[in-house]
Amino acid sequence: MELSSDRAVARLEMSQIQSEDGELLNDNSDRDYESLPPHVSVTTHMTAGAVAGILEHTVMYPVDSVKTRMQSLQPDPNAQYKSVYEALKRIIKTEGIFRPLRGLNITMMGAGPAHALYFACYERVKHSLSDIIQSGGNSHIANGVAGSVATVLHDAVMNPAEVVKQRMQMYNSPYRGLWDCVRTVTHTEGVGAFYRSYSTQLTMNIPFQAVHFITYELMQEQLNPHRHYNPGSHIVSGAAAGAVSAAVTTPLDVCKTLLNTQENVALTSVNVSGHLSGMANAFRTVYRVGGLAAFFKGIQARVIYQMPSTAIAWSVYEFFKYFLTKHKLEQEVVSGQL
Repeated sequence: MELSSDRAVARLEMSQIQSEDGELLNDNSDRDYESLPPHVSVTTHMTAGAVAGILEHTVMYPVDSVKTRMQSLQPDPNAQYKSVYEALKRIIKTEGIFRPLRGLNITMMGAGPAHALYFACYERVKHSLSDIIQSGGNSHIANGVAGSVATVLHDAVMNPAEVVKQRMQMYNSPYRGLWDCVRTVTHTEGVGAFYRSYSTQLTMNIPFQAVHFITYELMQEQLNPHRHYNPGSHIVSGAAAGAVSAAVTTPLDVCKTLLNTQENVALTSVNVSGHLSGMANAFRTVYRVGGLAAFFKGIQARVIYQMPSTAIAWSVYEFFKYFLTKHKLEQEVVSGQL
């Protein structure tokens, strides 16, 4: 067994070849990094996606809490902030050190399965469409369509978690905890409340993800044209993709936050009774309350949140995809030597 393992390692080392520009490439793992074997690709993508999704939402969660508050159309005088840093400092000082993390538990519960479906669907659709459009080459149309299709599945899982999360993030949130929020919303507004913003979420996230994936793939073409595992290029490309897509979709995110939180003060100020629903109603309400400027409330916090979040998501996802693929290939080489 020891001898076989040694031969396997030797074979992996000997498989490295010299590229035209002198770079040392691994013929097995680098070549197969982007095109995983069919029988392991779904599991690999789902595992890598789940880990990436949980880390993405966890690491930057305090900034997400600030973003939700800064998007409030009629904030309480004690919850009006000039910057992300000032907001975090005041929240911790007046409400406790753990207040910016309120709602993190439901986010983690939703992020794992949502991102597992998201990345697995994206990879499968991207490769299928690329084979049709550009005979296996990189197609920006395929990337955009794949990102949009993956978003439909992702948001179906994540939308209820978003509703609970944002209600718990708001200043003076009346809910004692996760299950109290779920029970109260279900009892007073019905199960449909958890999907009241789903159409708006899709309207926001489909263009967000289309821009996101196209920007990421464009950056990869410039920074990492051979598509090898390159942590630096994944981080930079992810950050750029997050910043661009976050900025252009901020107006839709403001509308989504209003539908999720059903902000009482804002709705009362424009004589809206009952519960606000629908994208058109959300747009009209935001404009009536704050004019055009209201559509860009929280843009600073949104960009600051998305840049590192998408950088983390892509770097972790690409690492796990590379690691799991390499591990699988090593196992296959060892098995072939036994």
